[in-house]
Amino acid sequence: MTVPNILLSGIVGSTAYGLARPGSDIDRLGLFAAPTEELHGLRRPKESHVSTAPDRTLHEAAKWCRLALGGNPTAMELVWLPDDLYEVRTPLGDELIGMRTAFLSARRVRDAYLGYATQQFRRLETRGDGSFSADTRRRTAKHARHLKRLCGQGLELYTTGRLTIRVENPDEYHAFGERAAADPSPLLRHYEAAFDAGPTALPDEPDEAPVEAWLRRVRAQLWPAGAKSAVGT
Repeated sequence: MTVPNILLSGIVGSTAYGLARPGSDIDRLGLFAAPTEELHGLRRPKESHVSTAPDRTLHEAAKWCRLALGGNPTAMELVWLPDDLYEVRTPLGDELIGMRTAFLSARRVRDAYLGYATQQFRRLETRGDGSFSADTRRRTAKHARHLKRLCGQGLELYTTGRLTIRVENPDEYHAFGERAAADPSPLLRHYEAAFDAGPTALPDEPDEAPVEAWLRRVRAQLWPAGAKSAVGT
C-alpha cells in the first residue's frame, strides 16, 4: 500500500503498550493529507487506507482530527507515542503532537474510553462462564487485558491531561486477562467509581480553533504551486 503525503506514522498496539508476546502482530497507525485539489471534485478522496501483512491504518488528516476530537482512543495514541516508535515525522506531524491537548475534553474522553470499555466488558461478562473453547478463552483474555489498559489510560488522561502509552507492569496485565476471562466486573466497577470521583484536568469542550488552523495549513501546503483560486484569480 503506497499512500502519498504521510504526515505522521508510528507503531501502536501491543508493541507500543509493552504487551506484545512472541508472534504478536506489529500494528502501525498514521495520517496522511489528500492533495487539496482533490477535495474540490465531485468524488472525495478515500479517507482511510487499511492493509494487512503488514497491519497498517492510515487516516486522512481531516478524518483523523474528527476521530481525535471525539476522544477516539486509537486515534489519540498516535500523538502520545514514545519518540522511538515514530517511523514518519514531518514538520506538520510535529505540530500536531505539539497541540495534542487541544483535542481533549472531559466528556468525550470519558465516553470514548470508559464507554467503550463498559460495552466490551458487558460482552465479556456474558461469555465468562468457562464454557467456551480454549481458543476463545485466549482471545477473551487478550481482549480483557487490553480493556484494563484502556481504562487505565483513559483515567490518566481524564485526571491529568496526559497519556502514557507504555504500561508499567506488563505481567500484571497478562495475569488480569486470565482472571477477567471469568469475571471482569470488579475492574469495571473500580474504574467507573474512579471516573466519578475525578476530578478531571480536562476542559468541557476541545479547543477546535488550533485544530482548524492546523488543517488549513495542511491544505495550503498541498495546494499546487501556481494553481488558480476557486474564484479564478
